[in-house]
Amino acid sequence: MDSITQAVLGASVQAALLGRWQGRKALLYGAMLGTLPDLDVVIDYGDAVANMTYHRGFSHSLFVVSGLALLLAVLARRFRPDPGYSAARLFLTLWLVLLTHVLLDAFTSYGTQLLWPLDTPPIAWSSVFIIDPLYSVPLLLAVLVTGLTGLRGRAAHWPAVALLLSSLYLGFTVAGKQMAEQRVLAEMTREGIQAERMFSTPTPFNSLLWRVILVDGERYHEALVGWLDEAPPQLVALPRGQHLAAALTDSPHHARLQWFTGGLLRYDEEDGQLLVTDLRLGMTGFHPFRFPLAERNGSGWTLLDNAERLPAERGDLSRLEVLWRRIWQQHPDVPLGDWATDLSRR
Repeated sequence: MDSITQAVLGASVQAALLGRWQGRKALLYGAMLGTLPDLDVVIDYGDAVANMTYHRGFSHSLFVVSGLALLLAVLARRFRPDPGYSAARLFLTLWLVLLTHVLLDAFTSYGTQLLWPLDTPPIAWSSVFIIDPLYSVPLLLAVLVTGLTGLRGRAAHWPAVALLLSSLYLGFTVAGKQMAEQRVLAEMTREGIQAERMFSTPTPFNSLLWRVILVDGERYHEALVGWLDEAPPQLVALPRGQHLAAALTDSPHHARLQWFTGGLLRYDEEDGQLLVTDLRLGMTGFHPFRFPLAERNGSGWTLLDNAERLPAERGDLSRLEVLWRRIWQQHPDVPLGDWATDLSRR
């Protein structure tokens, strides 16, 4: 999730558990600790693919954050002891501030390596967009109110209430994911599509409209499914370029991307380069992670040693307006095929 959300989440957790003794300082301490795991973004791992796939690695490991919480609790009791609360309560607070950060990240589509250093694929439950106001606003309001009141009176309960509301909202997003996948599965069966893999994720800034991908060899199908839809979803078939992947058999960058994304990749040949696109993130035609991994060399390909991330087109307000209208009205549908054509022309 975004840094502001992680900060107010950490502040709310610490205020709910230690605000009685720490007052406003609980908000500050929780916000600082709640953003700590994301400081791994300042590490340069050597190239764009490595920077993408090692982000949310060791700093988001359940083992690492648990050890860090224990270390911080020991240091705090050694140098800043407070007789008002126990060491166990302090450890639980610090652990939950860090734990909620990494677990919330796992609810997004990016991929979080919760079990690092074990050689397991990243976890992406993909039920919430990286920025979702409905999740963040209750926490932000709780932090603002308790920051002004100093965690006194009824306002002292606001962080706990906000955490309850945000957790219930996460449950709603999981229900939305199941709804979208079940509707697409039914339509997939009706059309006789044999998919190798299905992936679903909410569209930007909401959990009412869902994007579902079906991987089918040389093609992939995309559908948009909303809570208010009455008709079956429309599955749009798009070229995936899977045959181009054979040129990347010996590419360590490609192997890393395959592992990180679970194979949800698209391949394009543009201007003599073989481009690999992460289909999970963004929207059709507006994918933020695209990498040239090979260059055309006569009838063959030469692998590139240094993978660079291509500049990403995020779209404009008009595209978001189209998605917003699609939430409330199923037809006319979003022109996914046209947006994919826009991508292939860049």
